[in-house]
Amino acid sequence: MSGAGPAVPGNEILFIAHRLPFPPDRGDKIRSHHLLKALAALAPVHVATFADDDADFAAEGDLAAMAASYCMVRRAKPLPLAGVEALARGLPVSVTAFHSAELAGYVERLARSGRIGTIVVFSGQMGHYVPKDWRGRLVIDFVDVDSAKFAAYAEAKGPVKGWIDAREARLLAAEEEALARRAHASLLVSEEEAALFRAQLSPVARATSLVRALPNGIASDHYDPALVAPEPAMAALAAPRLIFTGQMDYAPNIDACLRVATRILPAIRAVLPDASFHVVGRNPTDALMAHHGKDGVHVWGRVEDIRTWLKAATLALVPLEIARGIQNKVLEAMAMELPVVASPGAATGIAARAGEHLAVAESDAALAAEVVRLARDPAAARAMGVAARRFVVERQSWAGVLADLPAILAGRPAAPEHADAA
Repeated sequence: MSGAGPAVPGNEILFIAHRLPFPPDRGDKIRSHHLLKALAALAPVHVATFADDDADFAAEGDLAAMAASYCMVRRAKPLPLAGVEALARGLPVSVTAFHSAELAGYVERLARSGRIGTIVVFSGQMGHYVPKDWRGRLVIDFVDVDSAKFAAYAEAKGPVKGWIDAREARLLAAEEEALARRAHASLLVSEEEAALFRAQLSPVARATSLVRALPNGIASDHYDPALVAPEPAMAALAAPRLIFTGQMDYAPNIDACLRVATRILPAIRAVLPDASFHVVGRNPTDALMAHHGKDGVHVWGRVEDIRTWLKAATLALVPLEIARGIQNKVLEAMAMELPVVASPGAATGIAARAGEHLAVAESDAALAAEVVRLARDPAAARAMGVAARRFVVERQSWAGVLADLPAILAGRPAAPEHADAA
């Protein structure tokens, strides 16, 4: 049982998430973890979620300690099977891939028990679990606009994959609108994502749906360079050492790292021959592993403590071409006093000043030039890192970010002043 206090009929919360919010070691898990933690401080929380692997099951005790009850199901449906099911039922693959009869039964029983006053859904592909006749409060944290992400994929791929992604974008957009019309509040990770979400809604849905930003925060007391030593395996290499962190079977991350390995890093090494690029994160694909150990590229895979690797880096290079929402990898690097060179997409949603808190550039040549400039000017790089951490500590703490959560759950909060922007 959680320590949330005595149960009050109709006052408990059901939290539905597409991944177990433990351990908070990747972008979506970090956000869902802090959201769940804040919810549990307000009322008893019941959790319906998926586990991806044995590491998730190893963290089951953490979930049990926080939740009043929970149902955690291993997500084992193969993607091809989810695709066939999606085609047969006219649904997005993102929905069928995250469907479980066991999880649906758990949600249905709780929703009918009379104990739940609010359902909070984390990620749009889990919205289908909300019972059709649910009349209680419903808050959906879409995080980012998944339909727009697939639309971007469709433009970048060949005809077959492009058709698949275009279909997913179209069906997800319809799903997002239907959920927004049901929800008392729809949350997005940044003002930019909220504006994009509103723009994709029909005029009727836009007029009747409350859409607002709930930014990502950062645990700056954890991401503190004073707490860790540099990772020896990386620190032993010559500078500059460039780092990219994240889930390395995620398409935008893969594309960004391949962009560095094949286009940006060669330009940097033409000026700084000792420069190296370090890919740090779980499940690196074969396409990434093919570059490991070649021309300054090192692919490390999953690591125990990402802070030690950030501490060993000279700077973070984040040239995402498709980016949705706020990039935790950027906030983490900034909190660790690491100068960041980012694409405009990777910097979107972070209210930092380019040139002071981080460097922003778009083209391969401009990104390479920023890396070279900072590598050649350690004093400027150090000043940027110090300013970056100060910005994160003062502006991006989770406590500050989630301060409005009680108001969101208690009733329809006032729409932000720019809510009509679309």
